[in-house]
Amino acid sequence: MPSPPADSDHPAQVQKLLHKRGAEHLRARKHGSNVIVESGPADDPIKHFRLRRDTVHLWRLDMADHAGRWERTPFRAQLDELVSMVLDSFPWTVAPRE
Repeated sequence: MPSPPADSDHPAQVQKLLHKRGAEHLRARKHGSNVIVESGPADDPIKHFRLRRDTVHLWRLDMADHAGRWERTPFRAQLDELVSMVLDSFPWTVAPRE
């Protein structure tokens, strides 16, 4: 059974959570059932992490490696919980990059 697509308001929700916690250099966009968090110029973005919709209320967390490829993590939770987890437990993954 395929994952439900991300709603059009999910990127704005994620971006609001990020900016509220001081990560104003990050932006979020929708891609199918994913919300991708990135920074840098729009024509050459730096991927940080993505949230893959798993069920109606649960999401999975993937982190970008140094080459921008997605690596799965074992984390599965609601959207706001995953964003908080990234900011609290893995702050270096969302640090501004030159």
